[in-house]
Amino acid sequence: MWRITPGHKARSPDPHRTQAPGYTRQPVLGYPGSGPDLGPSQIGRGVGDASLQRGGRGHCGTGQKSPGGRAAHTADEVAVVGADDHLRSADQTAAAALAQRAVWMGHHGACLHQRLQVSQPGGLPFTRRKTMRMYDIIAKKRDGGTLDHEELSFAVNGYVAGDVPDYQMSALLMAIYLRGMTDEETAVLTDVMARSGDMVDLSAIAGIKADKHSTGGVGDKTTLVIAPIVAACGVKIAKMSGRGLGHTGGTIDKMEAVPGTRTSLTQEEFFKQVNEIGISVIGQSGKIAAADKKIYALRDVTATVGCIPLIASSIMSKKLAAGSDAILLDVTMGDGAFMKDLDSALELARQMVAIGTAHGRRVAALITDMDKPLGRNIGNSLEVAESMAVLQGKGPTDLTEVCLQLASNMLVLAGKGDMPTCRKLAEGVIADGSAFEKCCQMFAAQGGDISVLRDADKFQKAKYSYELTAPADGYIYKNDVEKIGNASVLLGAGRIKKEDSIDFAAGITMHKKLGDYVKAGESICTFYADDESLFAAAEEMYRGGLVIRDEPPTLPPLVYARVTSDGVERF
Repeated sequence: MWRITPGHKARSPDPHRTQAPGYTRQPVLGYPGSGPDLGPSQIGRGVGDASLQRGGRGHCGTGQKSPGGRAAHTADEVAVVGADDHLRSADQTAAAALAQRAVWMGHHGACLHQRLQVSQPGGLPFTRRKTMRMYDIIAKKRDGGTLDHEELSFAVNGYVAGDVPDYQMSALLMAIYLRGMTDEETAVLTDVMARSGDMVDLSAIAGIKADKHSTGGVGDKTTLVIAPIVAACGVKIAKMSGRGLGHTGGTIDKMEAVPGTRTSLTQEEFFKQVNEIGISVIGQSGKIAAADKKIYALRDVTATVGCIPLIASSIMSKKLAAGSDAILLDVTMGDGAFMKDLDSALELARQMVAIGTAHGRRVAALITDMDKPLGRNIGNSLEVAESMAVLQGKGPTDLTEVCLQLASNMLVLAGKGDMPTCRKLAEGVIADGSAFEKCCQMFAAQGGDISVLRDADKFQKAKYSYELTAPADGYIYKNDVEKIGNASVLLGAGRIKKEDSIDFAAGITMHKKLGDYVKAGESICTFYADDESLFAAAEEMYRGGLVIRDEPPTLPPLVYARVTSDGVERF
């Protein structure tokens, strides 16, 4: 079997001329049905950065011979000669694939193209690649043009491969930020990003696989609640989650607050666990949507994070690559979320649902409130304890309700019935204890000490605590959620930089929340940390977003709307 592997890089006679399209894990430059021999797992870098192998016959690089025995003096010629050898041996599919990668080289590739067209009646699924420059792609988007699949593939895959420099990708991201993208462009960008890394095949796991993604928030611990609920109802959960950064927490950090828990499993372990107990939540592989990780890091330092097409493609590229059949999106809105207003949240949800639906997935989105933290605990072990309380039927009302709505929607997507039926299923597995036991099963299977799940007092405690008190009588009229999240980070519960370590015991327990009445001197919240010198900065941050007035605020709903391919249902 032929495969293309990283190898010798050719020189280009023209520095502006396209060399390799970069990492391309889709069949033959996006053409489906190019045959198993050159499928996603076999296609690596482009021709100008590759050597060819066949069985044990050795590399065919610069100054070596092709599989057919003929000399190939440059890496460019390898593709032409290799494709020609395939043609001689009647391997039409492989010949077409290699010729497609060689055709931009000029005369030899073009002649080979003509021979291939003649040799197979009706022609081949094969088009001449146009010469591209990143400069022209940037200029086109700057001027409001629409980028096609080939242009977006060139930019994204070239950036991942290192052929497109940071400054040019930054310019393109800013052009997208200012000019926007059509729905078609966003869908294409998502597909290209998803295929820039591994595409997970979950077919080895029996049944419907469901996934959920939150756009982030403070105290957002819903995965630890809804994943066991849905799994206890008979739907497989094979989920990859991320870590926290900045004021938003991450599911993997919370899981690792349970001593001994492994969040990095082999594929065999992951599949086996989901098939046996119906659930596993692990850390996202660095090979999933490789382009997203690199592009997001660039967006983070170039003021291009808050762009709906870029947010949608970032989220959905990972969800599509992760392989689940049904995807529920929790789009948070408010002070503690990326989306600050309902119109923006609805547009993001609409785009993501459209992308998922176009890729054959069952997708829905809920717009949920993030003008106040979910529940009362912020911080890793504190949030795990609160999640277990919900699964045991004694958690905070707001967190319980949001989790029931999310779980019910996941069950609907998985085909378990209509909304009232699925709501009863979700409530039932909390009431009978099976959802909590399913959660304990998952942690135990991944090496976690489940005694802390059954008794939260067994969690390691912070050395110090501090009471933040109300400065006056009145209602909590505003309590900025982002500042609450940042206060928890200052206590050690989160990361400012991705390399930072986390204190699992650090965090905040809120005694009074938005809309509650307080008296002067009454405790609003308790801080926890292992270093009492951290309390002053955290208090300043928290109080900076706290407003107390004589009149109560108008409280937002927990869930604003549901978005599906059929439209928007407002609550």
